[in-house]
Amino acid sequence: MRPWGSKIKGLDELKVILSDLKAQGKRIVFTNGCFDLLHPGHIWCLQEAKALGDVLVVAVNSDESVRRLKGPGRPIMSLEARMKVLSALEAVDFVLPFEEDTPLRVISELKPHVLVKGGDWKPEEVVGRELVQEVRIIPYRKGFSTTEIIRRILKLGA
Repeated sequence: MRPWGSKIKGLDELKVILSDLKAQGKRIVFTNGCFDLLHPGHIWCLQEAKALGDVLVVAVNSDESVRRLKGPGRPIMSLEARMKVLSALEAVDFVLPFEEDTPLRVISELKPHVLVKGGDWKPEEVVGRELVQEVRIIPYRKGFSTTEIIRRILKLGA
């Protein structure tokens, strides 16, 4: 069992933990997203992100935030379910929810060393890039998309 218990944390608790880890010289990597219907593309991106540092923090959009970003009918899985699935992954050290449409407030509070996004982002588009030492874009893996998976499922039901 990890000394800090569950991987799912609130912002205030995670700030304290990360401060301690930074004092130990640990490199903090941060990524965020909806992570609705976790697929191999997500897993690959998270594993690559973890390889860039010592601690991987994954911020997850709340259900309301996902609806604003992706439209009605989304997310497919609840915030609680999405966080539980992410917290079960070996590469992920901490998971936290956020309500806003962007993680800017969370990034400014946690002050990670590295921001990671998937290949559908350009470095100059990454929210919070001015607050970190490094921004890394993980190349997109073709064939893995939550939207495409949903389309295939709906086609089966038609």
